Amino acid sequence: MNQYTPAPIQANQPSHIMPTYGRQKIAFVRGRGSYLYTEDGTEYLDALTGIAVCGLGHAHPVLAQVIAEQAQTLIHTSNIFEIPWQTAAAQKLAEVSGMDEIFFSNSGAEANEGAIKIARKYGNDRNISNGKIIVAEKSFHGRTLATLSATGNTKVQEGFAPLVDSFLRVPYGDVAAIAKLAAERDDIVAIFVEPIQGEGGVNTAPQGFAYLEQLRTLCDQHHWLLMLDEVQTGNGRTGQYFAYQHTHIKPDVLTTAKGLGNGFPIGAVMVANQAVGVLGAGNHGSTYGGTALGSRVVYSVIDIIQKEQVVKNAATIGQYLVEQFNTRLAGLNVVVRGFGMMIGIELPKECTELVALARDKKHLIINVTAGNVVRLLPALNMTIEQADDLLNRLVPLIQDFLA
Repeated sequence: MNQYTPAPIQANQPSHIMPTYGRQKIAFVRGRGSYLYTEDGTEYLDALTGIAVCGLGHAHPVLAQVIAEQAQTLIHTSNIFEIPWQTAAAQKLAEVSGMDEIFFSNSGAEANEGAIKIARKYGNDRNISNGKIIVAEKSFHGRTLATLSATGNTKVQEGFAPLVDSFLRVPYGDVAAIAKLAAERDDIVAIFVEPIQGEGGVNTAPQGFAYLEQLRTLCDQHHWLLMLDEVQTGNGRTGQYFAYQHTHIKPDVLTTAKGLGNGFPIGAVMVANQAVGVLGAGNHGSTYGGTALGSRVVYSVIDIIQKEQVVKNAATIGQYLVEQFNTRLAGLNVVVRGFGMMIGIELPKECTELVALARDKKHLIINVTAGNVVRLLPALNMTIEQADDLLNRLVPLIQDFLA
């Protein structure tokens, strides 16, 4: 053990970690591409990638070199100064997103907080105090107080009342319910939804991405902001750089994080159209948002995604996986859905136990959300051979589970 290796945990030694996570009894000490390794060298295929974070896989050599170089050069100054790498990262992100102004945060929840603040400020500028934001059932936007309030999951809200009262909730995909609210109220300022609900079960609206186009029309009619949470669906995850790019519309506010830093904690809230200029000097800020190190990571992640044609690969391999799962699981009453490397396999019964079975029997890391949906979020640069490896580990497991 050298000076940079954590000291081993002694038996019966108490943990000082706040018990906010239901952790699995396993630890990984290194990764490479689509695989993770425990201290004894056991290899696991990672089909979760930090919950849609490590889109370029683990320990990407170019990104590792970039982080090391920048850490030896300059990590942080402050947003009271110009930060050249932040300017460059914003330019890159604007090019791939089509948005106009960008604020860097530290996480997806912080980016979504920024979006909520923009909606509030937009409303106040129009003399609408406590403007309401329409959100969806089964949504997930974060665990800060405002994003928790926007989230459509009562379980994660329990114990934190009173919640922020700025949100009106409707069924996901129900445009008629939104139109009804529009006829009844004059205090609505925005709609805030995920293009695909990740935590909610990899849900798409019944009308598909046409849902976003319908929301754009409603927002234009009523002068509302269309705000899209692409914390999970962004950065190539769905086979487009952002999921809304499966359509011809553009949001007014767009948030992202997760794959934006490939494991480095950074997020962004972006604005276009009528949201440009809503926030000015002193309206928002962050000590660590857009540091020199974080910004160079963002610039490099986008650069790698572009040069290695990662988005195209995600679309191709993702389609292959969906087709193969549909073929191999035919007749088992499962529903396979998703775009790119965001795939949900809905089983006809609760299946949370599959997480442990996959890990222990198949050395495969997966996730189950909404109780009965196996959620797969593999690396976007997964090869066809690795995709077959995933299929060969997971399909027999599901077949046995449903037998």
